[in-house]
Amino acid sequence: MTTLTAPATETLLYEERGHVAIITLNRPERLNAITGEMLEALSAQLIACQREPEIRVIVLTGAGRGFCAGLDLVDQQQRLQGSGESNIGAPGYSLFDLRDAPPVVLQRMDKPVICALNGAAAGYGMDMALLADIRVASDQAKMGAVFAKRGVLPESGGTWILPRLLGWARAAEVAFRGRVLDAQESLEVGLVNEIVPHEELMTRTLELADEIAANAPLSVQATKRMMRLGMDEPFEAAVDHIYLQLLPLFQSDDFKEGVRSFMEKREPNFQGR
Repeated sequence: MTTLTAPATETLLYEERGHVAIITLNRPERLNAITGEMLEALSAQLIACQREPEIRVIVLTGAGRGFCAGLDLVDQQQRLQGSGESNIGAPGYSLFDLRDAPPVVLQRMDKPVICALNGAAAGYGMDMALLADIRVASDQAKMGAVFAKRGVLPESGGTWILPRLLGWARAAEVAFRGRVLDAQESLEVGLVNEIVPHEELMTRTLELADEIAANAPLSVQATKRMMRLGMDEPFEAAVDHIYLQLLPLFQSDDFKEGVRSFMEKREPNFQGR
């Protein structure tokens, strides 16, 4: 496989293991508080993974003891001053132009994204974690929905995804109270899929990623796309769109391989064609 390229930065690490891409936020000394450079590199790397046929699953995690403490506002302020922009809240301020920001890119992606939640996820970091499809949490992980305690709101998709994940009442409680939830509380309310001992986090996450990557990638991606679009369309429209997605899958080599392997009582070998 050809290794994908993205903007060079020491603060965002990239690794491929088979059909799985691992993206690691790498500012452990700042709990991976995300800078403008990291935002640009992360978006570029996610888009590159989406376009690379050999990549079937993306794992997103953080280095050190935190997943992501949120936006690095010191870095953002310096970038604004360097570009001549105004202060936060003033006319012309453009930090939260999210058209190509990682949360928007994550929400648009057809390939499955698993967040290996290695520590605290707060603010922007929490929104990014929630926009992954599956979250495997270390027993040391935390979710910090502290926006209301900082005088802001979940600016990067949190107000959209929280009610869809938790239902209105539970999402309102988490957001309005500005709560920090530990791993067990996050599991109980439905913010994470499972908890594992910290030292087993990547082992378990990669097991899950490999299991998904072994399935027919066109099928998995079409399923995710239909699930995403179906959240905002009526049932009859969803059924119609699903049928239109199904027709090309019937023509794929992977569909033929799936039927053949079933008849021959063996594991399938999907090629993504």
